[in-house]
Amino acid sequence: MINDVIPGQTGPQGDAEPGLALRRLLSALGDPILDVTAAPNGLDVQVDNVVILDPEDRAEARAGDLVLLIGARGDQARRMLRALAERGATAVAVKMSTHPRADEPRALRIEALEAGIALLSVRPEVRWDRLQSVCQSIVDEVRLTADEDLGEAGGDLFSMAQTIAHLTGGLVSIEDSASRVLAYSSGAEVDELRRLSVLGRQGPESYLALLREWGVFARLRSGEEVVRIDEHPELGIRRRLAVGIHAGRRPLGSIWVQEGTEPLAEHAEEALLGAARTTALQLIRQHAQTSAGLRLREDLLSSLLEGRIDASALADTVEVRTGRAALVMAFSLREGTPGMVAQGTSGERPARPERELRRRRLIDLVSVHTAAYRRGSLVTELKGRVYALLPELSRGPGEEGWREVEGSVLALAHRTVTATRSALGLRAHAAVGPLVERLNDVPDSRAEADRVLDAMARDPDREADREVATISDVRSRVLIGETLAHLRADPSLRDPRVDRLVEYDRTGGADLVRSLLAYLEAFGDARVAAERLHIHPNTLRYRVRRAAAVSGIDLSDPGERLFTQLQLLMEHQYPEY
Repeated sequence: MINDVIPGQTGPQGDAEPGLALRRLLSALGDPILDVTAAPNGLDVQVDNVVILDPEDRAEARAGDLVLLIGARGDQARRMLRALAERGATAVAVKMSTHPRADEPRALRIEALEAGIALLSVRPEVRWDRLQSVCQSIVDEVRLTADEDLGEAGGDLFSMAQTIAHLTGGLVSIEDSASRVLAYSSGAEVDELRRLSVLGRQGPESYLALLREWGVFARLRSGEEVVRIDEHPELGIRRRLAVGIHAGRRPLGSIWVQEGTEPLAEHAEEALLGAARTTALQLIRQHAQTSAGLRLREDLLSSLLEGRIDASALADTVEVRTGRAALVMAFSLREGTPGMVAQGTSGERPARPERELRRRRLIDLVSVHTAAYRRGSLVTELKGRVYALLPELSRGPGEEGWREVEGSVLALAHRTVTATRSALGLRAHAAVGPLVERLNDVPDSRAEADRVLDAMARDPDREADREVATISDVRSRVLIGETLAHLRADPSLRDPRVDRLVEYDRTGGADLVRSLLAYLEAFGDARVAAERLHIHPNTLRYRVRRAAAVSGIDLSDPGERLFTQLQLLMEHQYPEY
């Protein structure tokens, strides 16, 4: 049966109070536990009530219902979706099959588009009862606070401040790098400094000057040191501990703990150090999250790039026309490459706060440049890469029209990569996907941009001077890399004689593989190959004869030479395949 209306709702027989737009519900949820799969009427449709329905129930619904459809699969799910749409439901949420060959997501999406009802996909790990409770509480809260923006997540820092207060036994305030108070814990035993800081959202300038004079700020900026500030009764100041919040070497702010009438906890300094590391991630996210609407835009763009939603779902979220041409640019940071200004250049992988800070700064930089190029541009991150969708592109007729668009987008990519290096001290690769005629085809543009980035990452030495590319620049390396991936995935395509040579070389250290590969790449020209390896041509000729003898490969046969070169490339230059 459909769940009873929870307390505070209007019952089935009464008039439902106004709810909220589906867009606002998705924004208020924060993390994308609900993915938009289809939104034929946009995201401003009204949600008044949240109900659970299973296949044993009749497909009953009222206008404005968000229906959580449990356990329905295949034809049954499509029939219930159609019936719920006919009864006026606003949206249906389902858990779809995650099998890569499953046709269910596509079939349900088509059904939803035809029926005119929003379709949401629920993450597999989400509990239905918990989802209903959270969604309904958001709807109910909006009825009481209709003018508030529920998408902001500023309360997280206040919760953190309260947690730190419990661990240290003091009164806590979290400040940004300009000494502005971002959050504070509750408590009555405040001194004059804390009272003025909380009320004014910033410490008094006279006290800030003293801290600068005592070198406190310099120590907080320099690293993970817990700084002790003694009590100053003449100034109305009690004893304090403070620690800087950092992402790598970049200071983000500080945490201050004021001692009350009781001494601070025994392990207060240790707790404060851990809190600073945890708060670093929250501050980075807070800097990045300008609004719930922006987060929803990024989620929708991610879904479009992955082909999980129809372009019509963006129609009332971004001002783009689905029938106009578009393309995708992709960016990836070149971790560990020469010239990267790393925070801590010991060769170690950057800590998580620093990695996230780098990604967020790259997203911001790409957003600024693409927005200047096209007002309706959208930027998001997927699996460590940053993607920019450039919609509303107009071009002239024929190949010349495409070359004109491509030239301007390549110039944009070059400007962005140059700014990444000069402004952020980071090196990046950029790939420009092909122009597609419809917004629904942008997953194809994204896929080709990914192929280009993959090829550039596989051969960093060869691509050391190339920062921006299209498929035409690296097509041969893309095709070789994907062919080698296919070879590695199917052991039956391997020549055991090449495996024998590789194993002999690995155990004997004779350098036969590298020598033979250089010889094959030089079309059998021993002098060219020897010069590339910095050895004498006679040494190379000996190694080639030895490689043929060890393996049994007939190097006079063109087919054997070709396949040997491919398999050696897989082993030597593309070992990740």
